Amino acid sequence: MTRVAAVDCGTNSIRLLVADADPATGELADLDRRMTIVRLGQGVDRTGRLAPEALQRTFAACREYAGIIKEHGAERLRFVATSASRDAENRDEFVRGVLDILGVEPEVISGDQEAAFSFTGATKELAGGDHFPKPYLVVDIGGGSTEFVVGDDRVRAARSVDIGCVRMTERHLVRDGVVSDPPSAERIAAMRADIEAALDLAEQTVPLREARTLVGLAGSVTTVSAIAQDLPEYDSEAIHHSRVSYDRVREITEWLLRSTHAERAAVPSMHPGRVDVIGAGALVLLSIMERIGAREVVVSEHDILDGIAWSVA
Repeated sequence: MTRVAAVDCGTNSIRLLVADADPATGELADLDRRMTIVRLGQGVDRTGRLAPEALQRTFAACREYAGIIKEHGAERLRFVATSASRDAENRDEFVRGVLDILGVEPEVISGDQEAAFSFTGATKELAGGDHFPKPYLVVDIGGGSTEFVVGDDRVRAARSVDIGCVRMTERHLVRDGVVSDPPSAERIAAMRADIEAALDLAEQTVPLREARTLVGLAGSVTTVSAIAQDLPEYDSEAIHHSRVSYDRVREITEWLLRSTHAERAAVPSMHPGRVDVIGAGALVLLSIMERIGAREVVVSEHDILDGIAWSVA
C-alpha cells in the first residue's frame, strides 16, 4: 500500500483525493475525497488572464487541502492543473502560489495527458465487467474543455477541445456580466453550433462512433444523473455507475436551458457553483450522445483525480 494525494485543479473546481493505493490488486481506497468550486477560469476566455479574486479563492482551497494531506500523512502528492491555467498569460503567478502553499509545483498538463488520466481513472473498475462492452468512449466535461478518449485496455486515441461548461456559458450565455435567465433560442443555437464544430474537430482524431460504452465524467454529468434519479441530496454512491438514457438527458437538458436561476438553485442535488453553468454542460453531453447515437451514458465518479492518484502510486 502507498498513501498518495492527488489534486486536480480545473477551470471550475479544485478537487482532492487522499487514498491508499494497492497496485497489485488495482484497488484505490479513499481516505478523503472532496471538491471546492473556485471558478479559477473566471473570465479567462475573454481576458486571457487568471483573475486576482479567482486566484485567491483557489489558494484558500489549497491551504485547506494542505492541512488534510498533512493530517493523513500522504507519502506522495501530485498536483495537476488543467484548462484555465494552461491558457492563462499569468499562470506563473498561479504556479508560485501553489508551490508556496503545498510544496509542489503544479503540472500544467496537456489535453492529451489530461485525457489519459481521465481514461485510467474512469475505466479501471469497468474492465472486468461484461456488462460494459469495449471499446469505451470516456468524455470528461470540464469547465474549460472536454476530453474525448477511446480505448479498451489502453488509450487508442484522445483529443481535448475547448467546449467546457464555464467557457460555453461565458461565451454564449453572458451579456454585460450577467447570465441569461433563461437564454434565448438564438443564444442556445449559437452555443450548439460551437459545440458541433468542436465535435467535428474531435472526430478528426478520435473515432467517437466506434465506442460501445459511453462513460461520462465530471460535475455536469454527475449532476444530470442526480437530477435524473431525483436524489434528495448529492449522493456519490447512487451516482457512481448509474445509467442515464438519452431521452432522460434530453428532457433534463431542455428543462435546464429554459429554467430560471431560482428554479435550478432549488434542485436539492445541485451544487451552488454549478447553477449558472449546468445548462451548457448538459448540452455538451446531449450533443455528444446525439453525435454517436448513444442510448445511454454510464456515469462515473472516478475520473482524472483517480488517474492522477494511480500515476503517483
